[in-house]
Amino acid sequence: MPSRLHGALERIDLAEKLASFDDAWNPRIVAELNGQEVRLVKLRGEFVWHSHADADELFLVLRGELEMHLRDRVVPLAAGDAFVVPRGVEHKPVAPTEAHVLLFEPAGTVNTGDASSERAGSLRRQDLDRT
Repeated sequence: MPSRLHGALERIDLAEKLASFDDAWNPRIVAELNGQEVRLVKLRGEFVWHSHADADELFLVLRGELEMHLRDRVVPLAAGDAFVVPRGVEHKPVAPTEAHVLLFEPAGTVNTGDASSERAGSLRRQDLDRT
């Protein structure tokens, strides 16, 4: 049964979706598959240290640069790079300048994980009729 979201037999124009919002750290769900949500997000500055006890997450940098801070190192990511943060690993994304990122996470994953923060985003679904 096709999803109500982009991705179900439809082309997803990521540039169009990204142009439709400006706020940072507030992911938009653009597709769902196999219990995962595909999310677009703009990142600026530092996020909070957090982890996800039950969820791995994949970051795919579409534009800009992202530093994935882990407790023992920093992993630099550029456009075209991907990085998987395994469940339970504490991390802090940092975008020195604006970065556009595609995220793959289990449905319902809160962006701040186990951390309490005003940066906890409310997920917005972008369906076929609205961007």
